[in-house]
Amino acid sequence: MPVEPLKLRPILLAVAVATAGVLPAFLTGGLAVQVRDELNFGSGALGLAVAAFFGFSALMSVLMGRVVERLGSHRAMRLAAVGSAAALLGVAVFARSWTGLVVCLMLGGLANATAHPATHLSLAREVPAGRQGLSFGIKQAAIPTATLLAGLAVPTLAVTVGWRWAFAGAAALALCVALIVPAERLGGVHRVKAARAGDVRIAPLVLLAVGIGLGSTAATPLGAFIVESSVVSGLRVETAGLLLALGSAFSIVVRIFLGNLADKMNGGRLRLVAAMLGIGVAGFVMLSTGIDSLLVVGTLLAFGAGWGWPGLFNFAVVKTNPNAPAAATGVTQTGASGGAALGPLVFGLVVEGSSYSTAWLVCGAFALAALAAILAGRHMLLRDRAVNRNATLEAEQG
Repeated sequence: MPVEPLKLRPILLAVAVATAGVLPAFLTGGLAVQVRDELNFGSGALGLAVAAFFGFSALMSVLMGRVVERLGSHRAMRLAAVGSAAALLGVAVFARSWTGLVVCLMLGGLANATAHPATHLSLAREVPAGRQGLSFGIKQAAIPTATLLAGLAVPTLAVTVGWRWAFAGAAALALCVALIVPAERLGGVHRVKAARAGDVRIAPLVLLAVGIGLGSTAATPLGAFIVESSVVSGLRVETAGLLLALGSAFSIVVRIFLGNLADKMNGGRLRLVAAMLGIGVAGFVMLSTGIDSLLVVGTLLAFGAGWGWPGLFNFAVVKTNPNAPAAATGVTQTGASGGAALGPLVFGLVVEGSSYSTAWLVCGAFALAALAAILAGRHMLLRDRAVNRNATLEAEQG
């Protein structure tokens, strides 16, 4: 059977919107050294600020998933990009204290809660079924793209013209993304009726949300703290920023590779997610050593394996909930955003109470817990599928 051609426009648009959605959080992490120096707060407060972004995103994810089903993907994508631009500009202009920074990041969190289900709906409706795994892998590369941009912003903008100009430039970029989102088109973007409660299997989704939440708790500190952690280990801040960019670039490659692989798989996608998390644990352990030669390898493993699986995960969720992809991923995105909120907060507190070494080991422990939860959620999905199949056979037999 011939493979359908890949439609690049909806995929690139999804990447742009998702990147804009997470940029406020990861730009804050990448520029943390400069931001903390000017606004005068510690590592724990940095973790709490980034947690505010993802925490508010988690609170709004289920609601925004259902709102997106009603609005349509393109309207929601445009709304998300405008919201992110407003948050970034707010940080550049109005963040004169830690509180001001947090308020702006919470606005960004609302935009992020809209961006993910909107892009998932767009890909599910506009990309041929045989290429959706690759499209989700490319789209999920938006997150390391945001950390890559944050890493490059350190040597190019933050240490030259100042960190506020970096946020202002990112706001302009997000606004440009909003402007290129086309209007809904008949025959192009397929509108669907509002998702019903029966369209999604809530119990396994909740367990999978716990799994992706624990995985996000482990991985999100990579974008927020890898620069500061590397500086404490002895690297120059410019070199640490480039290390963040390197890890992000590798994560992008891994996510795209896994997406392409997912299209060729008949099953076992969630099992592959669990395997990636297991490999990622080794990366977190290497980061905990603080040894220069292991920092590069640890960064690549942590970013590539420990944080390279969300696109594969989201594709698996969409495949099991084809009638309501935005609503289903809205549920699991609650876990993803909740974990992303908890990760930087816990990491920052562990650093202040102990060390970066201990904090990276804690990340490894969270990754192991995520592995177990995702395998348990997969088992529940398979069990529900078997029950439904038996019920259908019984009904057909009379």
